[in-house]
Amino acid sequence: MARTPTRLYVTDDLTAGQSISLPPSQAHYLHGVLRLSPGDSLHLFNGREGEWLAELRDMSKKQARLEVTTQTRPQMPEPGPWLLFAPLKKDRTDFLVEKATELGAAALWPVFTRHTVAARVNQERLRAQVIEAAEQCGRLTLPELIPPLTLNNLERAWDPARPLWIADESRTGTPLKDLDVSAAPGILIGPEGGFAEAELDLLRRLPFAVRVSLGPRLLRAETAALAALAGWQALADDQ
Repeated sequence: MARTPTRLYVTDDLTAGQSISLPPSQAHYLHGVLRLSPGDSLHLFNGREGEWLAELRDMSKKQARLEVTTQTRPQMPEPGPWLLFAPLKKDRTDFLVEKATELGAAALWPVFTRHTVAARVNQERLRAQVIEAAEQCGRLTLPELIPPLTLNNLERAWDPARPLWIADESRTGTPLKDLDVSAAPGILIGPEGGFAEAELDLLRRLPFAVRVSLGPRLLRAETAALAALAGWQALADDQ
């Protein structure tokens, strides 16, 4: 069985003939984990200039130099929903971020609520999860990581032109299949303990918000996030 081509996210510009020196962490990954050697090829992307083939020229445990050769895919827009989520315990947040990246979320936005379990989020850790997932799944962009905010500040920070779907814990909201998917929405997923009553009152007053039912069963927070993203993807024919 042929091995899936290695993909790496880089911040460098990508043009034919460009020489790129990788940071030690990526050099170690190629050398110590993948066991690549000079002459091996891999794919690079930077979120701006598509995907390019590159050849490994020099390699050591802490250094690697690549030469960019040919473009394999042009840059394409990757519009998708924004996922707003109450941070979970560490491993479950990692899982959510990884899978949301794979499912095409265009932005990830932690929102702190009264019942949020986690006291903080590690943005660098989230970025590492996003990069690894984007490399694995073949997308050409990284989701935008928006700095956390509290739910009480959401209205003033939100662009009302973008609809906001609120995963409805009561399961009485509008079914996904009946929603307008012509514009990619924001999707708000509450904490493990649910929204406080005062927060539900606040959300009901938002003119751009729509309560959305994700089916007859009560879902865990990370399951609800992935169900909503997959539902939008299917309805919007996101191919």
